[in-house]
Amino acid sequence: MDILELSSRMIDSGELIESPMRITNELSEIASGVALVESYSNVVAVGTDEGLVIFDASGIETGPAVVASLRRWTNDPVHTIVYTHGHVDHVGGSGAFVADAHGRRHAPPRVVGHENVPRRFQRYREMDAWNVRINLRQFGGIRPQRGLRLVVDGEFLARDVAECSEVYSEGLSLSVGGRRIELHHGLGETDDHTWGWLPDIRAVSTGDFFTWVFPNAGNPQKVQRFPLEWAKALRAMIAMEPELLLPAHALPVVGVERIRGVLDTVASMLERLVADVVEAMNAGATLDEILAAVKVDESLLALPYLRPVYDEPEFVIRNVWRLYGGWWDGNPARLKPPTDDSLSREIAGLAGGVRALVERAEELSTAGDHRLACQLIEYARGAAPDDSSVAAAYRDIYLGRRKAESSLMSKGIYADAARRTTIHADG
Repeated sequence: MDILELSSRMIDSGELIESPMRITNELSEIASGVALVESYSNVVAVGTDEGLVIFDASGIETGPAVVASLRRWTNDPVHTIVYTHGHVDHVGGSGAFVADAHGRRHAPPRVVGHENVPRRFQRYREMDAWNVRINLRQFGGIRPQRGLRLVVDGEFLARDVAECSEVYSEGLSLSVGGRRIELHHGLGETDDHTWGWLPDIRAVSTGDFFTWVFPNAGNPQKVQRFPLEWAKALRAMIAMEPELLLPAHALPVVGVERIRGVLDTVASMLERLVADVVEAMNAGATLDEILAAVKVDESLLALPYLRPVYDEPEFVIRNVWRLYGGWWDGNPARLKPPTDDSLSREIAGLAGGVRALVERAEELSTAGDHRLACQLIEYARGAAPDDSSVAAAYRDIYLGRRKAESSLMSKGIYADAARRTTIHADG
């Protein structure tokens, strides 16, 4: 089954036949002179009379394999690399493309991106240690898989990443070798995001605006996301009436009606989620009340392209609150709260000791009430940080919570909590 047939079957049936995220580094020719290499991230290659225009360069680990796949398809030089945005899994492999050009005595590729891409690169360099730490934590709750290791040799942004040689603000029309490619800026997962339009084959290169998972619009460890503007970008793509959708992650999609349906579903879900949160904020609800009341229809989350296996609705709600309402959650006690350790000692004293907290946390964890269990074991750990029996219970409770979670982001944070406690208890 080819990749277009597979994606069509899953979208039309609403059933997850197999994971659409396949890091094979294998190339498929999707249309005449247009290919997609399935990787982390995908690379879309567009042939022209002057050479290839490619969208994204994959990651530092997968970049060389992507280049090898392209070279089995064509020996044409890479004329232009378009960064859909500056995340390292989209730009980290650019050094492999530059090295390939050098080895073939081709001119180095032109590199085009939004004007915020260089600013992102600068921020990554200034906060390298922070980015290494949060990405090890974010991706640390999954089974190791080649291509998902974003931190290499202790650095987040690869030293040989190709800098942008040309940037744009709102839009840019490229003309390369007789082919016209339109670039459009949109806010969404990032503030530097580009999506591309290929009018001759009516194809849209979406970057991370569509990734076959619930939108990454809430990531708890990363900078602000923009869900309503994300939906606006999807609607702009729909207006083009694309016949082919080429995402930066997972499978391409074919067919005007199928693409319209998928993009409209994602856009409508984001619009509804934002509207519900804003309505509650205007009514005076606190963040805690909104998290309890605002939900995404479970039938949407069951769709093969909206599963909350990476980000999840609860995190998007928090990000909407942060975007429109700031960081304070509406609870006056948490405007200037007590320190965690002083609160933990007070709670332990009121409960009759640390052991009572541990036992109750274990009961709740066994019963599946992981939210309350984790809060109580945090109090116990804060009140008795050197107690090895508390550390053991802490580790087990967080491992249990990790197992119960669906999203990679939750799994990573809870696995990291368990791992750090093991290290502290043993060391």
